[in-house]
Amino acid sequence: MPFCIVNLLQKSSQLHRCTCMVIIRRTLTSNEVSTALRPFYFNVHPDLFGQFPNERAVNETSLKTLSSVLGLLVNNRPPPPPTTLVFYLKSKSKTPNKASLKQVRIRLAHRNAREVVTSILTTCNLSTSYVDNIVDKPEPKPSEQYAYNRQEQYYGNTRRHEYPNEYNASGNDNPDLGRMKREVRDYKDGESLEKWLTKNYREAREKLEKTKPVRAEVEKLRLELIRELGLIGIKWDCGWDISHFKGCLVSFQTLCEHHRRDMELLKGRNVVFGNNTGVVLDGTIVLNSGEVRHNWLDYIKNFWKDDQVLRTVPACERAVSRVLRDIEIARRRFQPKTMAKDYENNLRRLTTSLSDFQGRYGYPKSWPLTLSSYKLVVESEAGPLMVSPTGQFIVPASCPPSLLVSFITENLEEANNLLSLYETNKHIERDLLGQLMSALSLVSLQKDDSVHPALMIQSCTNLLKHQGQLKPLLEKSCIRVTTFYSVMSDGEICIPWNWKL
Repeated sequence: MPFCIVNLLQKSSQLHRCTCMVIIRRTLTSNEVSTALRPFYFNVHPDLFGQFPNERAVNETSLKTLSSVLGLLVNNRPPPPPTTLVFYLKSKSKTPNKASLKQVRIRLAHRNAREVVTSILTTCNLSTSYVDNIVDKPEPKPSEQYAYNRQEQYYGNTRRHEYPNEYNASGNDNPDLGRMKREVRDYKDGESLEKWLTKNYREAREKLEKTKPVRAEVEKLRLELIRELGLIGIKWDCGWDISHFKGCLVSFQTLCEHHRRDMELLKGRNVVFGNNTGVVLDGTIVLNSGEVRHNWLDYIKNFWKDDQVLRTVPACERAVSRVLRDIEIARRRFQPKTMAKDYENNLRRLTTSLSDFQGRYGYPKSWPLTLSSYKLVVESEAGPLMVSPTGQFIVPASCPPSLLVSFITENLEEANNLLSLYETNKHIERDLLGQLMSALSLVSLQKDDSVHPALMIQSCTNLLKHQGQLKPLLEKSCIRVTTFYSVMSDGEICIPWNWKL
């Protein structure tokens, strides 16, 4: 080969290598993402929006989506399609109101975590100096990139956290984000329960008394509609107050009066007014409380299509159970609403991967002959791999079977202990709720989805212990045990489960 051609090829190769070194930008690690976004999290965290339930719900949903996207990018997995997230930023005012909250729309169309983080911080007018000062390093080798420990980092948030609603940018244990969560908790719980109630119980009683006629009318309407349509029940699962529930019931009643034959399709069903429309896995009909009644009617006429998909789900659950030694396929009581078709696809995917693994390698000899006394919940790709506080194995459908089998092997004893504890706790919780309702003369006592029985038992036990001091402040009130202090517009009093007197 002529020297000039060899020389040209060598220079071309050198130029190619040089160019690659210039254009490659290292993706951020999970710790770097969390540190960079810490100011952002502290401005949008749902626990800081207790007085604004709708904005809280928006931030909660957007954070879950952001967490999934960052989890994929940090681990160099294919990014999802571009999407736009809406967040509400908390005002720095000492007396924040709804008008002071700032809405921002963040477009996620980038292919690496660094660009996403920079875009978020820039959109929210937060400093990007931390990200800008991170030095680029060579990308890891492919063999290192997809090693087992990387899979374990992505799927294996195996420890249960003290704070179950913690948002993690990558799916990993994260000390920086955990510290931020604790700071949020300290901010929220700076006041004692007695001191906070002393300042706010009059306002709560005034609001409760003002909405008493509305609550009575809502209950009357609800029972009438249940009786007329032969429904199992009608529930309200939305951040809006009782007056919005009344508005939905009135609209629903109007549909009954003018479209009786169509509405009778709902006979034998539970109806929930929520934030979306569809049939959830237990067959409940969910109607979006923000839509007009004619949209409800259109869906009611056609929900049989979702029912057809729903009928295939039990067979898919049995398939997963059989391939995993008859383990019970459960559904989390407070699992985010899942469309039947998506759930069916997740079940089929997990069945296929486990069948292939079992055929090649078999299951560990240490496993019992049957896993029928254990429970497994199948979730979406973005879900965690963990043992829930109630003893269920929570499994993302995309989890590699080798990792899942290893995780089950290591946690069989813990899952069994937690499951037994939950079976005991749920009865204790029920008894304590009855005692507390009577002891404090409450109108109602409810809890948020995130407060599992062990936490509720702790809160109720402390309330009973100090009932002498608290009864004058809580008598004839509506109480919700959650993670923050607030008086809702209908007079409901929200208190954190870990309150201090």
